[in-house]
Amino acid sequence: MRRWIQVAAAAALALTTAAPASAMSTVSSSSNSDNSSNGSSASTVPAASPHSLRPATECARVKCIALTFDDGPGPYTGKVLDILRAHRTKVTFFLVGGNVKKRPGTVRRMAREGHQIGNHTFDHPHLTTLYDDEIRDELSRTQDAIEAVTGRRPDLMRPPYGDTDARVGAVTAELGLAQILWNGSSRDWELRDPKALTAKVLGLAKRDRVVLMHDIQPHTVKALPKILSGLEKSGYHVVTIQKLLRGRTLAPGEVFPVGGWN
Repeated sequence: MRRWIQVAAAAALALTTAAPASAMSTVSSSSNSDNSSNGSSASTVPAASPHSLRPATECARVKCIALTFDDGPGPYTGKVLDILRAHRTKVTFFLVGGNVKKRPGTVRRMAREGHQIGNHTFDHPHLTTLYDDEIRDELSRTQDAIEAVTGRRPDLMRPPYGDTDARVGAVTAELGLAQILWNGSSRDWELRDPKALTAKVLGLAKRDRVVLMHDIQPHTVKALPKILSGLEKSGYHVVTIQKLLRGRTLAPGEVFPVGGWN
């Protein structure tokens, strides 16, 4: 049984929602973009193009749902980005540090196209089985890898398998990372039929829900266009975690959403 914990923290002052960097019409898919060098800085990320942005979404007024993708970047992540760009949709990716090292161009594209990027550890271990120094190393190395490519350090992390406890919470707080769980799972690691997977995700749809998915699964990529179209037809706006929070800043170590499950 998963262990969930919310680290007590007072609500932070509301921040003005930052305008995300948008997609560029000339960006190539990740199958080619990973030939570029690993190094990058914030100053090298192209500015947003207003022509590719949706009008600002106010989740206090409309139905929002956050799709989140774990374990990438992988061989299918470029196609996921293509689909998201076609739907003018932004999501949150929780990246494995080792994969960031392998596919820096894909990560650079994520940042350039306005997606939110979070930390999913370097080697994808069960964090509660590690010593504190090992937890710190898993997260710190991933922070460094993401910053080297995008010029920014994430302020969100997702513990692999949703496996967290008080010690994990303390280390994430020390590193300035809030913990993002989920309250709706696609179960796409075992539900491999695209039609069934589409029905599963659409059945999970609920206002302010955080849905767990994986961009490393080929059937998830096949299902994604119909998932996005179905959510749109039902009046949902797919947004990042940042947008879903409506300007609220999560405290370091805080767990969101509360009472997450698989």
